[in-house]
Amino acid sequence: MDDTTTHIPPTYTATTHSRPRYAWYVVAILMLANVSAFIDRQILGVLVAPIKRDFGISDAQMSYLAAAFSLFFAVMGLPIARLAGRVGRRNVMAGGVALWSVFTILCATAQTYARLFVMRIGVGVGEASLNAPSVSLIADYVPPERLGRAMSVYQLGIFFGSGVGYFLGGWIAQLTRVQDAWTVPVIGVIRPWQSAFLVAGVPGLLIALLILTIREPSHGTTDAGREGSFGALVRFVARHRRTCLTHAFGFSFFAMVNFGLAFWIPTFFQRTYGWDPAFASRVQGLLTMSLGVFGVLAGGWVTDAFVRRGVVDGPLRAGILGALGMLVCATAFPLMPTPALAVVTLAILNVFAASPWGAASAALAAASPAPLRAQAAALFFMVLSVLGGMGGPIVVAQLTDRVFGVDDVRYSITTVAAVGMTVSLSLLVAGLSAYRETLRAANG
Repeated sequence: MDDTTTHIPPTYTATTHSRPRYAWYVVAILMLANVSAFIDRQILGVLVAPIKRDFGISDAQMSYLAAAFSLFFAVMGLPIARLAGRVGRRNVMAGGVALWSVFTILCATAQTYARLFVMRIGVGVGEASLNAPSVSLIADYVPPERLGRAMSVYQLGIFFGSGVGYFLGGWIAQLTRVQDAWTVPVIGVIRPWQSAFLVAGVPGLLIALLILTIREPSHGTTDAGREGSFGALVRFVARHRRTCLTHAFGFSFFAMVNFGLAFWIPTFFQRTYGWDPAFASRVQGLLTMSLGVFGVLAGGWVTDAFVRRGVVDGPLRAGILGALGMLVCATAFPLMPTPALAVVTLAILNVFAASPWGAASAALAAASPAPLRAQAAALFFMVLSVLGGMGGPIVVAQLTDRVFGVDDVRYSITTVAAVGMTVSLSLLVAGLSAYRETLRAANG
C-alpha cells in the first residue's frame, strides 16, 4: 500500500481515552483560556490610532509592542514547558493565565510608551504557559481519530478571542471621541482606550480558577523522566530535522501572514477606504467569530477525515489546502478597488486563515513522543511566535515606513502575503514524505 494511505496511529493509553465527556470538558476549559489569551493579544492592533496619538509614536514603534510580547512569549515557552513536566501542566497553566491577566490589567495604568512596552512583555511571559502544555494534555485525553477536531476546538479560542478583541477595541476606540479621560477606582485617571485592557484582563482571573479543576493524567509528560530531557528533545529534532523544520517554518510563515493582517486590518481600512477604524474593527470581529470559527472547525474535520481514511499525512495536507486559499485571497484582498469587494475577499480569507491550526497541533502531537510533546510544542510555538507574531506586524510596518509610505499600507500587506504564503506552501509540500517517515519511526 502507498505510504500516504498506510494508517499508523500514534500510541496512546486507553485509560485516558475511555472518558470522552471529561476529555471534551478539558478541551473546553483550555479553549476558554485561549479565548482570553487572544482577546488580550488582539486588542492592541485595534487601538493603533489612539495609542499612536497619545504617545506620539510611529507605525514601527507600534509594531514593537507586538514584538515585545512575541519575543518573550517565544523565549519563555521552552523553560515553562520543562517546568510543567516537574510541577504539573495544570498548575503551570493556571499560574500563567493569572499572570497574563494581571499584566493586561496593568496595561491600563501605562502613562508612557516604555511602561506599556514592559507590561506587554509580562503578558507575553504569562501566555507562554498555555499552548505547549495544552497540546500535550489534549493529546493525552483524546484518541488520534478525534485529535484534529479536539485541537481545532482548542484553537477556536484564537478566533473567538480575536473577534471579541476587535469588537471591544472598536467600541473603546469610538469612545475616545466622546471623553478624553476616565477615573477608575483604585487605578485612577486613565484614557478611554486603556479601559479596554481592564475589560480584557479581569475574566482571565476566573479562568485560572477553572483550570485548577482539570485533573493531570498520571502517565503524561509529568512522568517524562530522562526520556523527557532537553537532550532527548535535541536528539529527536536532529533525527527528524526535515519534518521539524518544514512543519515549524511552514506553519510559521503562514502565521506571519495571519499576524500581519490581523494587526494592520483596521488601519488598512482607515487609510485605504477612509473607514472609521472602530467600524472596521467590528466588521473584522464579526468575520473572525463566524467564518474564522467555521474555518478552524472545517480544518479539523478535514484532518480527521484524512486520518480515518488512513492518510497519515492528513494534517499537513489540510495545512496545504489552507495555504493555497490564503495565497490567493490574502494577496488579492488589499488590492480590491472597492471596500465591498475587500470585505467579500476578507470573508473568504478568514476561512482559509483559520483552517490549518488544529491540523498543525494535531500533526505535532502525532509525530512527537509523549514525554517530549510539551517541549516539542514549545519549540514549535517559539519559532511561530518569533517569525509569525513578531515578523508579520514588523515587516508590514517596515515596508510601510521605508518603502511604500503611510498611505499605501495595502501594498505592504499584499507583499508580505504573496511572499509568506509562497514560502509556507513550498515548505509544507516539501515536508510530506519526511512527516510520513517520522510517523513510521515513532510507531516502530
